[in-house]
Amino acid sequence: MKSKTQLDDSTPRMSSKEAVVLELLLTSRKKGMYGLELVAESAGKLKRGTVYVTLSRMEDKGYVQSQEEESGAETRGLPRRLYRPTGYGQRVYEAWQLAKEARRLLLQGGL
Repeated sequence: MKSKTQLDDSTPRMSSKEAVVLELLLTSRKKGMYGLELVAESAGKLKRGTVYVTLSRMEDKGYVQSQEEESGAETRGLPRRLYRPTGYGQRVYEAWQLAKEARRLLLQGGL
């Protein structure tokens, strides 16, 4: 029998940085965002040095998907990647928010 502190291996896990990324992507009116856009919109919660590592890990988990920017006449350098949340990523984020609220209520003695 597993103790309460052990998590089942199939339980999705999300770091606070991943939650920030998903929140920004889910609340954006755009069809996706670039890594540096996420950094700019995060109010200091995300840094340039970690955002792409976080996005790569999230893509591996199935929380986000990406596609290369279509190259146009004014595009220079390497194409950027546009990131969008997946349906699975949205469900994991919503479950994470519910768990966070339940934890808050438990600590306040509300449950």
